[in-house]
Amino acid sequence: MADRRIPLLRRDRKRERLSDVDTARIADTVAQLHHRSKATLHERLHRVRMSIGLAVQAGLAAGLSWFASHDLLGNPQPVFAPISAVGTLAVSVGQRFRRTAELIIGVAVGVGVGDLLVYFLGAGPWQLGLVVTAAILLTIFAGGSVAIVIQAAATAVLIVTLSPSVKNLELPRFIDALVGGGIALLVTAVLLPLNPLRVLNRAARPALDLLAAQLDVTADGLREGDREKIQTALDRLRDNKEELTTLTEAIEGAKETTLLSPARWHRRSELTHYAEAADPIDRAMRNSGTLIRRAVTLIEDEEPIPEPMPDAVAHLAESVRLLKKEFAHGEEPEQARERSLRAVSEAGRAYAEGVGFSGSVVVAQVRTTASDLLVASGISQEEANRLVRTSFGEMDRPGAPAGPEPAPKPPTAPPVG
Repeated sequence: MADRRIPLLRRDRKRERLSDVDTARIADTVAQLHHRSKATLHERLHRVRMSIGLAVQAGLAAGLSWFASHDLLGNPQPVFAPISAVGTLAVSVGQRFRRTAELIIGVAVGVGVGDLLVYFLGAGPWQLGLVVTAAILLTIFAGGSVAIVIQAAATAVLIVTLSPSVKNLELPRFIDALVGGGIALLVTAVLLPLNPLRVLNRAARPALDLLAAQLDVTADGLREGDREKIQTALDRLRDNKEELTTLTEAIEGAKETTLLSPARWHRRSELTHYAEAADPIDRAMRNSGTLIRRAVTLIEDEEPIPEPMPDAVAHLAESVRLLKKEFAHGEEPEQARERSLRAVSEAGRAYAEGVGFSGSVVVAQVRTTASDLLVASGISQEEANRLVRTSFGEMDRPGAPAGPEPAPKPPTAPPVG
């Protein structure tokens, strides 16, 4: 009897162990789902906060353009004025001057082509297809942008379909485009201008957060010898087009705002600083990509990883965070500069302790990225190069190379002295 119970007890214990494993797995899955739902809600609320200003501007522009076209100009059905206003505001900030011009040019082409062909061919399905084809080909031949092509084709459709029932449509359509675009510029420049520095701070945050986070992951991967962790950081950093595009568009939009809005003219000097930082931030991301890629190879080749090397990369990450913080507060980025130079100093120590080929490239890229961050902080390239060389301590280190870099630089990296 006792012999029979032993297998049963073993099976029960096995079930209990499996149950414990399943419970832990389920709990982990539920926790991940909870975290993901919170992250998704946070991202959605962040997008809403980012878009509140644009939404209010669009609503105000739509209402004012209707009022201007209907009550001031006497258009009984000013549908196209608010559409043009919202269409102008919907494009990326910094492109609204161009968008207004494209609206007017597209409408003019669509009206001209539509009127001409309807006059000779009449209205109908095949005439509609011919008019749209002709409007698109004409604008493409003239070198028009995608927005002009779409506007011309849409206007041509309206002319062919509505002209038989709505008389004298052409002039109101053209005026509505002009009114809508003009009202949109008026709202963004005078009536409800956004704070350009606030827009820039919000736009710069994702790019700088991305760079700092992946440098941190790389530093941890170097300490742990974890190739997969560093590869994940490299893949994430490569996927940075959205963050950089957002920053570039925000800079263009801020320039437009400070150009058009008298209330924002006093921000021009601060904006210039931000605009000048965009290119070195872009270079810092690309050079960090080279750094991380060589870190992957370093681990694959089992090269030595001196203790100061991951510290140098971690200091670069902290420099990026400090740069973001000091930019947001309108402060001189002195802490970010100090941390960049500390990264270079640690890289010098790593090089002195001994590195392999890929390790020497990592050291070189720490220097180059630190130089980019110094330039982004407002220091000239020449001064940044001098500070990097001094912090690295080339002249004081026995056996240091005679050249300005400890290893050959990748061709994309800017010179650092």
